[in-house]
Amino acid sequence: MPDPARLTADLIRCPSVTPEEGGALELLARVLGEAGFECRRVDRNGVPNLFARWGARGVRTFGFNGHTDVVPPGDPASWTHPPFSGAEIDGWIWGRGATDMKSGVAAFVAAAIGFVTETPPDGAVILAITGDEEGPGRDGTLALLDWMAANGERMDVCIVGEPSNPDRMGEMIKIGRRGSMTLHIEAHGKQGHAAYPHRARNPVHALLGLLHDLTSQPLDRGTAHFDPSGLQVTTVDVGNPASNVIPEKARAVVNIRFNDAHSAASLDAMIRTKAEAITQATGVGFGIATDVSGESFLTAPGPFVELVAGVVRAETGLDPVLSTSGGTSDARFVKDHCPVLEFGLVGHFMHQVDERVPAEQVRQLSRIYRRILEQYFA
Repeated sequence: MPDPARLTADLIRCPSVTPEEGGALELLARVLGEAGFECRRVDRNGVPNLFARWGARGVRTFGFNGHTDVVPPGDPASWTHPPFSGAEIDGWIWGRGATDMKSGVAAFVAAAIGFVTETPPDGAVILAITGDEEGPGRDGTLALLDWMAANGERMDVCIVGEPSNPDRMGEMIKIGRRGSMTLHIEAHGKQGHAAYPHRARNPVHALLGLLHDLTSQPLDRGTAHFDPSGLQVTTVDVGNPASNVIPEKARAVVNIRFNDAHSAASLDAMIRTKAEAITQATGVGFGIATDVSGESFLTAPGPFVELVAGVVRAETGLDPVLSTSGGTSDARFVKDHCPVLEFGLVGHFMHQVDERVPAEQVRQLSRIYRRILEQYFA
């Protein structure tokens, strides 16, 4: 079984800034192949991904998902240690991806190798590792899942190894995520002189009316496992340099993080209905373009969630909160394939200068993953 902390450092030394592979997937394919995993590169549109399987097809299968791509490090001179050094100093591993999430990948790779080597299960283990999580995401985990469907591969359950704990190992498991959508709204009026508003149609007034309608009341008050949905206006733009001219167009961007009381389609329809009512009242038309990052989802508490929570409790002494907080992750894609949850490291230092992680925390996470595998196949 490889040391997950050392493997983390080796992965950090691979400069895999999205969309560059940087040698990270090649390293993992070599390590996993030597341990008896069947490895396949699944690249789509130039985006690198790795599929690894141990065991036969058509049997009970446990999966892990994660990514080796990282965000840019910024100015290397701002770092205490070079961002791709993988230096281990005073028990900390330094470098871009130390927290998000080369450590998580190293932890489940080491756990899987140790498990199938020392206690071969009556079942299979799949590792689906992408190089496109920090980027657009269209050719990463989605490409792996499409390839699996086309080749008769399937996971029965899956853990995404993203950092899930706010402050202490074991305090939180993500059993779902809110959906996320962005709407680009453009109001189309009629340009005119500010002194003669009856000869114009002011798109700014109409847009502000729509934004008021969207923000004056909450979308909901929360559901059994989710906090209330949130709608935020992130920008309003007119681009009008003249104070005495009513502009022709006004634009706004709205981001919605929504719970399981809604879908992207239902929210889009609601906003378009409100916009149409304002058009009828003002004569100002609206163009709305919608970008959906992911729908909300929930893996309801049951045997899988209880198994993971029980192992986390036994290993850390904490009773993990079953949470749906945070942004999006690749679990939003995996949820259409099989039940999925997220458990990983403490999320301190993600995307920061001087990103780092305690080496022992990576080893602890790997022990948790190993014990989950042992209990799942028991």
